[in-house]
Amino acid sequence: MAAGRGRSRRVSLPGVAELLRPARPGPDGGDQRRASGREKHTQKITVYLSAEELLDLERARLALLRYGAAADRGRIVREAIAVLLADLDARGQDSLLARRIASANSASANSASADGAGSSNGASRTGQEQASGTSESAV
Repeated sequence: MAAGRGRSRRVSLPGVAELLRPARPGPDGGDQRRASGREKHTQKITVYLSAEELLDLERARLALLRYGAAADRGRIVREAIAVLLADLDARGQDSLLARRIASANSASANSASADGAGSSNGASRTGQEQASGTSESAV
C-alpha cells in the first residue's frame, strides 16, 4: 500500500435483477421516452452547473432517498431529460421546456436591448446572435 493512502471502502453493487430491470413508466403511465437506467453509457456530455443548481440536484437526490427511491445524480439527470423530452414530443411549443427556454431567451433579448439602448457603436448583440456566435457587425 502506498504511503498516505488508506484502504478504500467496498462499494455495495446492485444485483443482476436491478441492473437488468426495465425503466418504469412515469406516474401517469403515458411517458413514451424512458431514461436509460443503470447500464453502461458510451456517450458523454459535460454540463456545468452553478453551485446553487448542484445543491438543488443534491437536495433532490436526498429527497428521493427519503422516498425510498435511491438514485445517483446522473440517473436523476437522465430521468429529468427523458421526462422533459417526452413532454416536448407530446406538447411541442406548449411544453414546459419550450416555454421556459422561450421565456429565458425573451428575457435575455430584453435585457440586451435595455443595456444597449443608448449605444450606437454596435457593441450590443441580440440573443439569437449571442446563441449562434454570429453578428452582422463581425467581418
